[in-house]
Amino acid sequence: MEDIDLQIQSLIALTQAGDNAAYGRLLALMAPRLRAYFGRRLPDPADAEDLVQETLIAIHTKRETYNPELPFAPWVYGIARYKLIDHFRRRGVRRHVPLEEAGEILADSDTEAGATRADLQRLLARLPARQRGLLEDVRLRGLSIAEAAPRHGYSEGAAKVALHRTLKSLSASVAADED
Repeated sequence: MEDIDLQIQSLIALTQAGDNAAYGRLLALMAPRLRAYFGRRLPDPADAEDLVQETLIAIHTKRETYNPELPFAPWVYGIARYKLIDHFRRRGVRRHVPLEEAGEILADSDTEAGATRADLQRLLARLPARQRGLLEDVRLRGLSIAEAAPRHGYSEGAAKVALHRTLKSLSASVAADED
């Protein structure tokens, strides 16, 4: 899987440098992944293929909004998710899942979710334990800074500063990795 990720990142860099052939290869590499994504969510293969095409068009028209400092897969799958939601809205589809089955749905690991988790784990592993814990509590678990700060030995003000510096450091780290 990492080989594909490296290939995608390489193609993105070439695409942003104006290489149209690389852009074509990037879209060709993403198309089967999008087919799998929509194929798991839609019973009709024709609908899935239509959404693949809509998503590729959206990637093309919105490509200047992609921030190369961030991972590419979540950006693409975010677009795909919105295309899927639009499709369901047009069809008037509402999915109802009994609460008892919610754990199974949330535990389902899609390819894009797995890739995103792997990227996130690699980034978090770079941090000291205290900073990582604070970031996970506030940004991933949804605790307020006031709740998370004492858990990690920070005052509320110090936690705000530490969180800001941690995010800035991670952002710089990702940018350095992509150079």
